[in-house]
Amino acid sequence: MHIGILQAGHLPNEAIARIGDYDALYAKMLAGQGFTFSTWNVVDMEFPNTVNAAEGWLISGSKHGIYEDHPWIPPLMQFIQGSFVAKVPMVGICFGHQAIAQAMGGRVEKFDKGWSVGLQGYQIGGEDYALNAWHQDQVVEAPALAQRIGGNGFCENAGLLYGKQALSVQPHPEFEDDMMEGLILSRGPGVVPDARLDYARSMLGRGNDNAQMAALIGEFFRAARAEDAA
Repeated sequence: MHIGILQAGHLPNEAIARIGDYDALYAKMLAGQGFTFSTWNVVDMEFPNTVNAAEGWLISGSKHGIYEDHPWIPPLMQFIQGSFVAKVPMVGICFGHQAIAQAMGGRVEKFDKGWSVGLQGYQIGGEDYALNAWHQDQVVEAPALAQRIGGNGFCENAGLLYGKQALSVQPHPEFEDDMMEGLILSRGPGVVPDARLDYARSMLGRGNDNAQMAALIGEFFRAARAEDAA
């Protein structure tokens, strides 16, 4: 199955030099599940010619907010809506989670309780997950057509399911400790409160459930393709 990665942002240059950009992390996260990948840097106004250019879409994280005034955000919203109409399955992670929600009638805001960073506990699909977070924005109002499948006490709408059409999660199952450590050093100081950075640092090395979430994402894509083929 061919997955198109829509990069809505870039990781810090230091991280790209060391471990690659978002697309490299997603390919590694989903390795061994039978997927091939192509990347479009939508943040740089590089969009697919059609929503059928891939068999499924994965929208990345980003340092940007979906409510910000950037020239690439309106066409991304239109692309998401077009994918729903064409029934091309879609997965959103962090910013991608927020983008799908906003495009389909939900609402995203800077959360009034601030940042969530580091390893967090979530219940998603009735299972417990420990996954890394790095966000201040949240889906504060889920779209009417979305089913809430995950959250925690800080982030109510951390997992949304749109039938066979889309699956999205707020945390970052592609982020391992090395990525989190880099963010703590490069994007945290002066932006994220010191106490929350200290917490994130204290959780390094505790282990995570990235593999389980990757399996869930892969299962979603394969189930959507099987239904389309039927």
